[in-house]
Amino acid sequence: MAAETNQSEELPLSERDLSAWKLLRTFRDALDRAQARHQRHRSFEDRRRRLKLGDYLSLFLLGLLNPVARTMQGLITASQLPKVQRQVCTRAVSLGSFSETQDLVDPALLETVFAGLAARLPEAGTLPPQLRAARWMARDSSLFAALPRMSWALYGGGRTRARDGGRATAIRLHLDLDLAKDAPVRARVTEGKTCERAALRADIQPGDAVVADRYFGQSYHFLDQLDHGGSAYLIRLRDNGVEPEILEELPCCEADRKAGIQRQACVRLGGRKTRSAPLRLIWLKGITGQILHLVTNLPVETLSAADAALLYQHRWQIEYFFRWVKCLMGCGHWLAESPRGTALQLYLALIGAVLLQLQLGRRPGRRVWELLQWHLCGMTDEATLEEALARELAAEQKRRERARGVAKKQS
Repeated sequence: MAAETNQSEELPLSERDLSAWKLLRTFRDALDRAQARHQRHRSFEDRRRRLKLGDYLSLFLLGLLNPVARTMQGLITASQLPKVQRQVCTRAVSLGSFSETQDLVDPALLETVFAGLAARLPEAGTLPPQLRAARWMARDSSLFAALPRMSWALYGGGRTRARDGGRATAIRLHLDLDLAKDAPVRARVTEGKTCERAALRADIQPGDAVVADRYFGQSYHFLDQLDHGGSAYLIRLRDNGVEPEILEELPCCEADRKAGIQRQACVRLGGRKTRSAPLRLIWLKGITGQILHLVTNLPVETLSAADAALLYQHRWQIEYFFRWVKCLMGCGHWLAESPRGTALQLYLALIGAVLLQLQLGRRPGRRVWELLQWHLCGMTDEATLEEALARELAAEQKRRERARGVAKKQS
C-alpha cells in the first residue's frame, strides 16, 4: 500500500529544484550490469508498460538524495518536469504506477547493485595495518519505526506504542560494515522481530571476521557455531555475574596494559548444559572505568589483547553509520509500505551512501551533505561546489584527527 501524504502540504516544484547529478548515472550503469544476472518480473517485458524498471528505481533514489522531493507525491510531481524526464525517468509517472511497481521489483536486484558498488570502494585508511590481515566487519542491526498499519512488521509491545493497542511495528536493517573501508558491504532487511543472531548465521561466510556487541554474545552455542563455521570473531559478553571456568591464565605485555587490558585467559563459559568450547576472554577497562568482557576464538599470536581493544573501539563505526543513514538519507518517511517496498527503500539508501563515498572518497558529514544538496537545488555551480567541498572535507579530516587524539589520551 502506498504511503499516504497530505497533498495540501506539497510545494510546487521547478526544474531548478531537481537538477540532475551524476550519482544517478553511476547508479543506472550499475543497475544495467546487475539486470543481466537477474530475471525481471514479466510485467517489465510487456510493451504496454510505461514505467520501466530503471526509471522507477532512479526516481525512487532521487527522492532519497534530493532535499525537495521527500514524499511520493513530490516525486510524482517531479516526474512531470522535462529535465527530470530527460535525465531520470523517460515520462511522467502516475501515483498508481509508482505504488504498484514496488511489488514487482525483487530486492535481490538492488542487493546485487549494492554489493557491486561496495566492492569498488577503496580502503579508508582508518584501520591500523596490523588489523588488516583479516577482513574485519562490524555486525549490528538497527530498527526503523514503521507505521501502525504496516502490521507485517510487528515488533512487540511497550508503553511508547500503547495508543496503537500495544503493538509496535518496525523494520530491521542487519548490516555488515567493512572496517577497513568504513563502508557497508552486506545487508539484510527484515521485520523488526527477526533474531539478529539467526540473520548473522544465515549471512556469514567461512573466512569472515566479525566484531559485534553484547547481544551476539548471549548464546555460547552461537559462538561455537561461528568457530566451527571457520569465522573469526571478537564479541563483547553481557556481564551476568557468573564467573567463567579458567583453563589457563595468559600473560599481558606492556602494550596490552597501556591499552587498558586488565587480564586475559583461556576459559569455558556457561554451565553444564550450555558449556562453551575453550575460548579467550579479555578483561578491558573502558573509558568510564567499566570492565568490558571481550571474547575471541583467535590466539594471542593472531590478535593481541591490545589489538582486540583497538578493534572493538572501531566497532563504533557501525553505530555512526546507522545514525548517518537515519538522519541524512531520507529514511524517516516511508515512500513504500509493503515488505518489498521498504526493502527497496533501505537498499537504495545504502546504495546512495556508497555512491556518495565513491564520489567524495569518504562518507560526507552534515555540512558536506548540505553543500551537495544546495548543488542539487541549483544554488551553486560545479566549480564553486568543488572549492566548498575541498574546504569542508579538509575541515572534517582535522576534526576526525582531533577526535582520535582525544580518544588516545583518554585510553
